[in-house]
Amino acid sequence: MNYGHFTSMRVEGQHVRGFSHHLERLVRDCRVLFGHELDRQQVREYVRQATAGRDGVFVVRVTIYDPDLELGHPGARAKPKVLVTTRRSGAWPMAPIRVQSVPYVRELPEQKHLGLFGTLRHRRNAQLDGFDDCVFTDSDLYVSEGATWNIGFFDGQQVIWPNAEVLTGVTMRLLHEVHEATSIAPVNLSDLPGMEAAFATNTAIGVRAITAINEVEFPEEHPILETLRKEYEEIPAEAL
Repeated sequence: MNYGHFTSMRVEGQHVRGFSHHLERLVRDCRVLFGHELDRQQVREYVRQATAGRDGVFVVRVTIYDPDLELGHPGARAKPKVLVTTRRSGAWPMAPIRVQSVPYVRELPEQKHLGLFGTLRHRRNAQLDGFDDCVFTDSDLYVSEGATWNIGFFDGQQVIWPNAEVLTGVTMRLLHEVHEATSIAPVNLSDLPGMEAAFATNTAIGVRAITAINEVEFPEEHPILETLRKEYEEIPAEAL
């Protein structure tokens, strides 16, 4: 029924950076969407079962949904279920991307929910226009977030995360914790020519260079990108 929420995490040798943050997200979003208190230990056990005996690097997605909720009666008492799936993970660092801006605000942007139609529609349109992906702004052209990732900038002195309605990604959260010269501030499209670098982050891509936003170009390689990648990879991962 397209009603539910999820989190995705990169597993390396049965460990995940920020695993407790992923569990915290699932519990929080379950309260918001279903009014239900999710058993995080049970979720952890399901993830262990789904990944048991599997080595290497891959992505695990945990989806929370209620298969018994009906389209005509979504207000019924929910009994959410847990679905754990896995997929391959790409090698890091990933190729840089060029993105197109579009005025758009997701419903409940603070929740990682299943309502992806608008997001995918804008991603598709950006690709049809020759870009790799899209980044969202509000009606006043203040940048918020990418289609399925957070966006950060470097102004020569500090990393800046847009002060906007966004889904606070686990990777963004961890980088904010470990990189000292960091701030949260409004970033308008008109501010982009003054930025030295731009990058995307999420659990699957790590820190990925953005080489263009509309007609504004950024370098594929910049010392801040290597610094952030190093700081992120040095964060101790938690055992499943």
